[in-house]
Amino acid sequence: MPSTDAWWRDAVIYQIYPRSFADGNGDGMGDLPGITTRLSRLRELGVDAVWLSPFYVSPQHDAGYDVADYRDVDARFGTLGDADKLIAKAHELGLKIIVDLVPNHTSSEHVWFRAALAAPPGSPERERYIFHDGRGENGEQPPNSWQSVFGGSAWERLADGQWYLHLFDVSQPDLNWDHPEVRAEFLDILRFWLDRGVDGFRVDVAHGLVKDADLTDWTEPAVVLGGLEPAGPPPPMWDQEGVHEIYRQWRAVLDGYPGGRILVAEAWVQPEERLARYVRPDEMHQAFNFPYLEAPWSSRELREVIDSSLAATGAVGATTTWVLSNHDVVRHASRLGYPVTEKRKPGIGVGDPQPDTGLGLRRARAATLLMLGLPGSAYLYQGEELGLPEHTTLADEFRQDPAWERSGHAERGRDGCRVPIPWEADAPSYGFGPGDDSWLPQPAAWAEYALDRQVDVPGSTYELYRSALATRREHDLGGGSLVWSSSAEEVLAFRNDGILVLTNFGHAPAALPPGARVLLSSEPLDGDGRVPTDVTVWAAL
Repeated sequence: MPSTDAWWRDAVIYQIYPRSFADGNGDGMGDLPGITTRLSRLRELGVDAVWLSPFYVSPQHDAGYDVADYRDVDARFGTLGDADKLIAKAHELGLKIIVDLVPNHTSSEHVWFRAALAAPPGSPERERYIFHDGRGENGEQPPNSWQSVFGGSAWERLADGQWYLHLFDVSQPDLNWDHPEVRAEFLDILRFWLDRGVDGFRVDVAHGLVKDADLTDWTEPAVVLGGLEPAGPPPPMWDQEGVHEIYRQWRAVLDGYPGGRILVAEAWVQPEERLARYVRPDEMHQAFNFPYLEAPWSSRELREVIDSSLAATGAVGATTTWVLSNHDVVRHASRLGYPVTEKRKPGIGVGDPQPDTGLGLRRARAATLLMLGLPGSAYLYQGEELGLPEHTTLADEFRQDPAWERSGHAERGRDGCRVPIPWEADAPSYGFGPGDDSWLPQPAAWAEYALDRQVDVPGSTYELYRSALATRREHDLGGGSLVWSSSAEEVLAFRNDGILVLTNFGHAPAALPPGARVLLSSEPLDGDGRVPTDVTVWAAL
């Protein structure tokens, strides 16, 4: 029988990017032992669970999202024993552990793909991937017009003339999910990690596993990380009907384990009604709410996406999952530092227009308090509790995101949000590790954001997060319900049971209702007790 432990419906889940959280051995790269030593800090912050980006064996052409062995830990991050210790320590602290799973593609160094390269066209080894003859008189043209998410063609030709599909980097060949051996392999991988005690899986590119059988041409770029797909029929490489059968099989496996093990979809799908299909009762438990992440800083547009999200997930009995930042997008403390009308950037670097740091942090604090006041589950990205901005002046010579090279240096990529986070202002690498080095250089300005400069400091971003998480739990806001309050056009206000959540997007201060008792405010109120511009307040009514 399915578990009745529905902890995930209102959980706050903290994403750790293992390379950049904590370095235990001083080599400049974060690792599992380093993470384990810092888990108590996450308990103190007040989150319920931790999601770890990939730590599997990988050549790291795409920061571990090119997996060569799904059942072992890359030596850069430690050992399988270190993973067991991390899981055990998390459970000792009362934290759940969610691990990343990358089922759309493997690394080109995976034993399966090496066998496919060594085998001839039409062989069983090649059937596990998507190999195809080319077009043109001599097969010299790709099988279709599909483009890689990272730029350029999604097809690579081999010396024997055949082509293989890679919707991401050339080192990430797409698996053929119509092949029973592929399906059986991943069911076994799920059981391998469930048996080791993990509490769930965040499924990378969950909408991409099944491709249109006819490989229908699609002339638009295969955008998946840089923005939402256009409305209308899904592109032939995304959101195909066959993915749902796969997740029903996976759900049956997870339901056989105790403790409420969960599946979380990274699915860039719209409209929300199609996204909600991933979280029907017999499929996944959560899906990241990217329409919310993508929404501009606007009362009208945020209200629209909140309404449509709650309606879509409510129709299938699922919880709504809110998120503002992750390892694939510009941190919201920087993203919100631009004019509202400016197009969202896929990366920021030297020479680019720079965000207004003060405005960005002010809006980020308000946005976070708004998000944590919504019913449902919420995800935090490491460092956002420090108010950490994007590294917007990272020198291009240090960039490692494959999007930088494959786009011909047109797209700065995601390195700026992946820089190791600061723990101690006056320590080497700001306490990231015992050495001075970090795999991506940290900006000097980050000393002021270090955790030790913020703990127990009234008004600090860290203490705002900690107070918000404690208050959220005390009043069960995650398990509550939303009722909009009448307010001015530039004010977003709703009641979550007995708590008023109010965000002022306008230029004029906004008044609170008579008798409202302020519990939390992202910035101080004005002298008349009114809510200033770009401020969110929680108040008891």
